[in-house]
Amino acid sequence: MSEPRIKADIWIKALIRRAQVAGAFAAVVRRGDDTAGSLLLKINKLDGQATVYVPGYNFDGQRVWRRHNKDGATPEAEADLYIEKSVARDPDIWVVEVEDREGRTFLDEPIEEA
Repeated sequence: MSEPRIKADIWIKALIRRAQVAGAFAAVVRRGDDTAGSLLLKINKLDGQATVYVPGYNFDGQRVWRRHNKDGATPEAEADLYIEKSVARDPDIWVVEVEDREGRTFLDEPIEEA
């Protein structure tokens, strides 16, 4: 049985708050649909590298996150290009960027390796 879904805007506000409480900067860089929009999470380590996390579900119906690139961090321009292509395919998508030198995601859900 899958978990109930929280509205995207509420979930995103909670993520941003967790990041801020931990001393990182986080902001919505692209607003999507309030109720059903999916999310891309960009983690910017402020060293020219970034990782984009994409939500999904595992075989048990649990929400998980996967890196857009199996190797992890990529040049920030490459991460931004991935985001641009994703937005072109899905105009309801949200994009949240976290700036954190430690590379923390502040996600509650597990991150699966590709």
